[in-house]
Amino acid sequence: MKFALCNEVFQDLPIEDGFSKIAEIGYQGVEIAPFTLKDNPLEIGEEEADRCLKAAQSCGLEIVGLHWLMAKTEGLHLTSHDPDKRRAASDYLRKLASLTARMRGTIMVLGSPQQRNLEHGTPYEEAFARAVEVIREVSVAAGELGVTLAVEPLSPVETSFLASCREARRFIGAVNHPACRLHLDMKAMAHEPAGTVATILEHRWEVVHFHGNDVNHRGPGQGPTDLQALARTLSEINYRGWVSVEPFDYHPTPEECARISLENLKASFSEKS
Repeated sequence: MKFALCNEVFQDLPIEDGFSKIAEIGYQGVEIAPFTLKDNPLEIGEEEADRCLKAAQSCGLEIVGLHWLMAKTEGLHLTSHDPDKRRAASDYLRKLASLTARMRGTIMVLGSPQQRNLEHGTPYEEAFARAVEVIREVSVAAGELGVTLAVEPLSPVETSFLASCREARRFIGAVNHPACRLHLDMKAMAHEPAGTVATILEHRWEVVHFHGNDVNHRGPGQGPTDLQALARTLSEINYRGWVSVEPFDYHPTPEECARISLENLKASFSEKS
């Protein structure tokens, strides 16, 4: 299994220092949040992509891709009644696909709940159709670049749109493009009625990417989730993608959280049998 760290854990460090720290701890890859590169992510361009690639190569890291794609942006929305906001979202996501490819990444995790939540009074199926149109357009562009858009179902406490794995699978089916696949997240799966293990098994054919964290928002193994059972299940379905650590509570410190998370993952996957 390949392990990466989401770079916002070290967002207070310059990109080069953060990447070096990630490699020093022992991760093989880094997953990048656009808001760590520019205060206004809409301004990210080739200069930032080239800087990230150079920093990663200098310390032997592989760039997995991007996540938190639309966080801290304004004027973008997937389900809005406003066609200008949907067009802006499409334009921006297609630009990110190009920059991901330039960094030699292959994954873009589509989370960003605030930019997909239902507007007041919008019928769900109407919002669904709007988002399908946007994401199909993005998927076509991403696919041509060798980039996969990984749709992230979140919990109902985080979003009102695509708030379950089954709904995300229905959405992916409606987009109907090979560059649109499923992302699974430990924290979000804790809210699935079937439980984490059954959810992974049910969606084994769609999953292309995986985030390691826990329901308490800390790193994998720092909360109540049975990490060994999760590792065993991912191995059982022959998952060969990345497990990217994405904590939200960097306990006890960012560096220690990153170290503990990697140690927990390595131990769980080595004991999966």
